[in-house]
Amino acid sequence: MNVFSISEIVEMGIEKEKKRKDFYAMISEYFKDEDMKVLFLKLKNWEEEHIKKFSEIRDSVKEPKETEIYEGEMSAYIQALLDDKLYNDVSPGKFSSNVKTPLDAISYGIAFEKDSIIFFNEIINYTVDARKEVIKKLIEEEKQHIVYLSLLKEKIGG
Repeated sequence: MNVFSISEIVEMGIEKEKKRKDFYAMISEYFKDEDMKVLFLKLKNWEEEHIKKFSEIRDSVKEPKETEIYEGEMSAYIQALLDDKLYNDVSPGKFSSNVKTPLDAISYGIAFEKDSIIFFNEIINYTVDARKEVIKKLIEEEKQHIVYLSLLKEKIGG
């Protein structure tokens, strides 16, 4: 049974941020449309900022005091929260077979941002109060990413 400390979970979140950043960088070069390039470069830059902020959060988390209803409950929940299937599907090796159109790229981006919001909403419960506002701000930024991606999706006919 895998049991992770909260700081380890946050570290995994940082790795997800890095994967999103790499995905957005890849997308910005994959399509020739200037609007797509600009949007995905902006998202890449935002993810870089999130990596810095999330690294600070990692250093301030506290371990949970909850008791499990059944043995392995917390571990199973955290494992589900950290499921990397979404991220494995956009690895460079699978990228060209999974992302063929701008709508594909936007759909993956929206899924990444939703994943991030879920993750941050859970982590906020295990951080010191001084960092909760930082996480709330990150959540709001992720919501903005979804708005940008959704508007672009609507603009190009999705």
